[in-house]
Amino acid sequence: MMKIDILTLFPDMFSGVFGQSILKKAAENQAVEYNVVNFRDYADNKHQTVDDYPYGGGAGMVLKPQPIFDAVADLREKGQTSPRVILLCPQGERYTQKKAEELAKLDHLIFVCGHYEGYDERIREHVVTDEISIGDFVLTGGELGAMVVVDSVVRLLPGVLGSEESHLRDSFSTGLLEHPHYTRPADFRGMKVPDVLISGNHKLIDEWRTKESLRRTFLRRPDLFDHIQLTDMQKKWLEEIKNDQK
Repeated sequence: MMKIDILTLFPDMFSGVFGQSILKKAAENQAVEYNVVNFRDYADNKHQTVDDYPYGGGAGMVLKPQPIFDAVADLREKGQTSPRVILLCPQGERYTQKKAEELAKLDHLIFVCGHYEGYDERIREHVVTDEISIGDFVLTGGELGAMVVVDSVVRLLPGVLGSEESHLRDSFSTGLLEHPHYTRPADFRGMKVPDVLISGNHKLIDEWRTKESLRRTFLRRPDLFDHIQLTDMQKKWLEEIKNDQK
């Protein structure tokens, strides 16, 4: 079972997210254990202050190292394995499906969600193992980013989605965007499902899905082709798609 610890100043933000849908079922099925901790509880002063003014001056407040250091040390001691400690911040590594798949193989993750102007640099240097950014924008804190990462990781754990193959064709899992989906009715107000999908010919269906993944990636995220290796057949289909767009 994976253990996920969340260090935050606003633990109530996670109750709705972890108590609904797939994330709730994953915990009920003992695929994951969530532990949300207010790191203000680890502050070593009577007012439980966790931030202070930055040395050198400047706007905003900076999270002090002591509460984070002590909270992470305590969680490490309680864990069964050496955890990855993940800092959510705009300066971190751009988050990808590949990173989600990497994290899903681990037993223990600790997420550090900060607020204010930033973190004392010693937290980055001596506590954190990974810095993650969910995009080139700035949020008021790391909580929403942590929720995004946790959701993307937990859904990959064995048994969480019911079928082990459920996530294999997800967008980015193959390097391509996912193909279109259709369900009943086959004819909805004159808008029809592609004939191949109701043909029962699984080989042709797989080919159609691959071609449509290529088409959607070409039209929406052509930059993804810089990072994947296409088969000779996929290259041929991609050239046909490009010619169709001319």
